[in-house]
Amino acid sequence: MMMKPIKGGRSMPSVKSHKQTTTHETMGVEEIRLIADLRIMHSKVDELYQISKILRSRHDERAVNQYADHAVLAEDIRKVDELYLWFIQLREESERTRKRANGR
Repeated sequence: MMMKPIKGGRSMPSVKSHKQTTTHETMGVEEIRLIADLRIMHSKVDELYQISKILRSRHDERAVNQYADHAVLAEDIRKVDELYLWFIQLREESERTRKRANGR
C-alpha cells in the first residue's frame, strides 16, 4: 500500500479506488452536495484550529483579550460554543448508531 504525505509529516495510506457503486447505490444531487459541504467544513475546522493554535503559541492570552474587538470576540466565542454543541450531538448520534449496529 502506498503512503501519501499529509500536513504535519504524517502519512496516510493512499486510496487506490473507492467502493464501486452499483446502480442501486448511485448518489443523488443532495448526497453529493452534502459530501462537498462536509469536505469544506472539515477544511474550515482545520483552518480555525490551526490559526487558534498559532495565536496561542505566539501571543499571551491577556494580550489577545486586550487587543481584540470585544464584541466580535464575544460573538466568535458564541459561534464556537454553538458549533461545539452541534459536534457533541453528532458524536452522540454516531455512538448510538454504532451501538445499534453492534447489537448493544
